[in-house]
Amino acid sequence: MGTRFDVVAVGNAIIDVLHAVDDAFLLENGVAKGAMTLIDEARAEELTQKFAGAVAAAGGSAANTVTGIASFGGSAGYIGKVADDQLGRDFTHAFRAAGVVFETPPRPAPPGTARSLIAVTPDGQRSMNTYLGASTLLTSDDVDEAFIQSGAVLFLEGYLFDRDEAKAAFIRAAEHAAAADRKVALTLSDVFCVERHRASFRHLVAGHIDILFANEHELLSLFETQDLDAAIASARGVCPIVAVTRSERGSRIAAQGETFDVAAFPVAKVVDTTGAGDLYAAGFLYGLARERSIPDCGALGSLAAAEVIAHMGPRPETSLNALAQKAGLMR
Repeated sequence: MGTRFDVVAVGNAIIDVLHAVDDAFLLENGVAKGAMTLIDEARAEELTQKFAGAVAAAGGSAANTVTGIASFGGSAGYIGKVADDQLGRDFTHAFRAAGVVFETPPRPAPPGTARSLIAVTPDGQRSMNTYLGASTLLTSDDVDEAFIQSGAVLFLEGYLFDRDEAKAAFIRAAEHAAAADRKVALTLSDVFCVERHRASFRHLVAGHIDILFANEHELLSLFETQDLDAAIASARGVCPIVAVTRSERGSRIAAQGETFDVAAFPVAKVVDTTGAGDLYAAGFLYGLARERSIPDCGALGSLAAAEVIAHMGPRPETSLNALAQKAGLMR
């Protein structure tokens, strides 16, 4: 069976609302620095009122990744749940305008479309306060077999793992992909996700995942060790490709019986780290779908991450295809 897309992703459909603040704002408003905190609708409304002049964009981790793939010139589809409200319509319009195919039907509100209120401090750290709303109400019924199998790679977002119905949807999607001999990738998303769902993640990785994305802290937490080499050894024992991002130290990739260290691309000034891991995955998966070498996949990931951390917002502002061509990474 041929493929329609380089990647099909399943994730939380969220509107990102980004606001530049100082550390005093975090203290005054009880925002945990550098963390992702789940909040209810009342807290979301409270913080929204304090985010005057914020930058808003259709977001969500896997959504950012497939938007990045489209920016490379790749093809991508997306499965995620929004409400039939204004935020849901805004998400759908922006997402489709970016070149991503999004066909999941909305559900009646309430709850409303999800939003992530992201406070960005001068050091580039992002502190996320996330109201999940309708995004968590994705079920196995939303996982279309033909759509899943139309991608060369299925990409699953760890943030979606908070409800049993979403976990069941993940498993069904992975089984659909495997039945068509497609690769399945997972991002662990956040160390707090790993701490909540460690056993489920380890079961998922061992049984269904071909490509695992994690930052250093997430992988250490998953395997309950402080030794990165030991964590990578544990991961590669159950997963063929493991890509670990390490901020300014680039990434370390275990694949094909080898370990590859890939340098980070230089950035003049880190403005906002929101979306760095998402865009790394975009470059890596775009390269993998186009049958590039593992080091090339890592380099494309590093390039995409460098672009997104140089400005506010979780999605590229400059064509990643053009940047990759300029860097000699595009064929």
